Amino acid sequence: MWSWEGFFSYLSNEYIFQGAVTTIWLTIAAILLGLLLGLIIALLRMSNVRAFSTFAAVYIWLFRGTPLLVQLIVLYTGLPQMGIRLTVIQAALIGLTLNEAAYLSEIIRAGISAVPVGQQNAARALGFRNYQVMLYVVLPQAFRIIIPPLGNSINSLLKMTSVTSVISMEELLRRTQILIQEKFMVLELFAVAAIYYLALTTLWDFAQRRIEARVSRGHKTNVSLAEQG
Repeated sequence: MWSWEGFFSYLSNEYIFQGAVTTIWLTIAAILLGLLLGLIIALLRMSNVRAFSTFAAVYIWLFRGTPLLVQLIVLYTGLPQMGIRLTVIQAALIGLTLNEAAYLSEIIRAGISAVPVGQQNAARALGFRNYQVMLYVVLPQAFRIIIPPLGNSINSLLKMTSVTSVISMEELLRRTQILIQEKFMVLELFAVAAIYYLALTTLWDFAQRRIEARVSRGHKTNVSLAEQG
């Protein structure tokens, strides 16, 4: 039977809370590393060097076409057969980063492609080198464009970290499962986990709207000043 006492006691349980903290830092680390790797993959994908663009295309095809669950199992249980041993944290972080980078690279590539070519040509005409054009002209504008899809990716990643429980990563879901095995409160503990995930995604949705509003307001201000000038 449902136990309200058990539900409320585990709602504020420190063991569960620490699992939520692990979910948060795992999400932050994976998204930051994924952005860095995704930017590299996006630039390789857009490269005129065929070998680079082919490598990036194969990478995206591979990691978007196979489940994250399979990738994690290969990293944690498959690589040791080749003499490469990773800790649970290493396998979880590498797996999430590699998978997320494949999706973020396409988001970044779309953002870069959306920046008008005329602005890039104008920057080159002013004497900017290619890396300066990318760093000072293209990427700042691309970042503003990719904020909405990037925010959605972070929202999804918060929930997707639960997959790392299959390799015993003690994030929110794994710690919930451990308590279920000990206390046999299946519905109560899964309900607690669901509330934690809902709280995390709700907080991020609020933060994302604030970020989007701030960036959009700054962009409109710059456009108005440019028109007045």
